[in-house]
Amino acid sequence: MAIMARAMALTGLQGALDDDASEDEMLRSFADAGEVSGWARREVAVIVRAGIVLGKDRGALAPGDMLSRAEAAVLIHRLLTRSGLIED
Repeated sequence: MAIMARAMALTGLQGALDDDASEDEMLRSFADAGEVSGWARREVAVIVRAGIVLGKDRGALAPGDMLSRAEAAVLIHRLLTRSGLIED
C-alpha cells in the first residue's frame, strides 16, 4: 500500500495529512489498523484519505495480505480516476 502513496505523488493527487493525529483518525475505522507497520502507517493513512483504499470485508485493511490482480487493478483505476488522468 505504501507504493500507492508514492504513485499518488507522481500523478499529483493530494492526500497529505495535517499531523500524526490525522494518521490515527484516518485508520481508526479499520479493525486491523494496529497491524499496519510503523514505517507504512503514514502512507496507508494518505491513500485511505484520498479514497484509493477503502478496506476489505468487515472493515479491515489486511496489510499483511497479498493483493490479487483484480484488487491491484481497482487501486490503479481509483488512483488514475481521482488524479484526473482517466475518466470513470
